[in-house]
Amino acid sequence: MPPTPHDWSPRGWRVVEPVVGALVVAVLLGGLALAAASLDGVLAARGRSSGMAAGWSAPLAEAARLMRQRRRTIVAADVLLWRVGGAALLVLALLKAVVVPVGGRSVADLAVGVVWFNAMDVTVWAAVWLLGWGANSAHALVGGYRFLAQGLAYELPLMFALTAPAVAAGSLRLAEVEAAQQGGAWFVLWMPVAFAVFCLGVVAFSVWGPLSVPAGVDVAGGVLAELSGVDRLLVLAGRYALLAAGAAFAVPMFLGGADGPVLPGWAWFGLKVVLLLALLVALRRHLPVLRPDRFVEVGWLVLLPAVLLQVLVVSVVAVWRY
Repeated sequence: MPPTPHDWSPRGWRVVEPVVGALVVAVLLGGLALAAASLDGVLAARGRSSGMAAGWSAPLAEAARLMRQRRRTIVAADVLLWRVGGAALLVLALLKAVVVPVGGRSVADLAVGVVWFNAMDVTVWAAVWLLGWGANSAHALVGGYRFLAQGLAYELPLMFALTAPAVAAGSLRLAEVEAAQQGGAWFVLWMPVAFAVFCLGVVAFSVWGPLSVPAGVDVAGGVLAELSGVDRLLVLAGRYALLAAGAAFAVPMFLGGADGPVLPGWAWFGLKVVLLLALLVALRRHLPVLRPDRFVEVGWLVLLPAVLLQVLVVSVVAVWRY
């Protein structure tokens, strides 16, 4: 029997708990995305030598402007696929975040949490490509195919980067990967290559900074070219949310999760997420944009061999331990 609105028995709570947990994660993810957008606004304002206050408020001002803006109408556009692609980025960011343990608990404590994150990452490919395809615009379509080319370069190295902590912990469950670092060395200390490749993957699937060529200005904004109004707001928010979800996932995978002295675990977790997210946001202002063909060369000739060597070292250590 489904629980009534006043049924707060343990059984009723077990049904409601995932929904409440997902809402809490959505609020936290939204707060991190807003903080990332504000920091990006401040860095942009500093580059223009304009006021810092304007930088902090820039995301809210831009959101208000886009919500008032009329949606653009394009001849023969596949509106359904176009809008599904735009809204999917936010949904996928949330689905990535629900497996992350916060304070020892996660909304979805999946036995295959690492694989789940990777699966959601691959689904981002479809979402970004739909943004390019659905608009019925040459610039947007070029942006969509650029993202696919970029995906071919980063996805395989990212997959092996995710494998390294799982091999060391002997589990694909994120809570057990975090627990394997408690009281010992954080994985980032002896898996620096895997951590760097993971961060690069986060930047890539967020279409951010040096890997933002699918939304490049040389193709009039690429996948963003025809977006306006609420549609554009959802995509921009989705990119920040993906950055935040990636930073949150990196903490239990490489940075010891809630491990740390003096402060409570949730405070350490939040501090690590904020610091890593700030670093990822700042990359946009400090690194040039990479062409897809150059990035493919780097991905297959440098990143993939390096991360495979990292996994080999981790595997040898894991066998030696057990």
